[in-house]
Amino acid sequence: QVQLVESGGGLVQAGGSLKLSCVDSGRTFSAYTMAWFRQAQGKEHEFVAAITRSGGGLVYADFVKGRFTISRDNVKNTVYLQMNSLEFEDAAVYYCAASPSPVLDRTPGQYDYWGQGTQVTVSS
Repeated sequence: QVQLVESGGGLVQAGGSLKLSCVDSGRTFSAYTMAWFRQAQGKEHEFVAAITRSGGGLVYADFVKGRFTISRDNVKNTVYLQMNSLEFEDAAVYYCAASPSPVLDRTPGQYDYWGQGTQVTVSS
């Protein structure tokens, strides 16, 4: 069973940084492709980044522009999202998600497990 809990969100000024964490309390974390999505108010889930089971494969949304880095620690059962140079448009609830497929998929429907989300607010 996968149970995901995100943390690390908060209020940050534009240009600042945040590091999000997502911990899986289950025992099979390394068997899952992990991803981060975000949802701004009134909008649908938007893909941010994904990482393969081993951490050797990564994919990012175009809007990341080298500002965000996804990583994982399979010993700690944790996936991270380091966000730098935050922009006002990055404000959203950020969710981590897990998929049993090895494919780095950008589609929310391909992910079976989701955390509760962590709010990121960017002030101007």
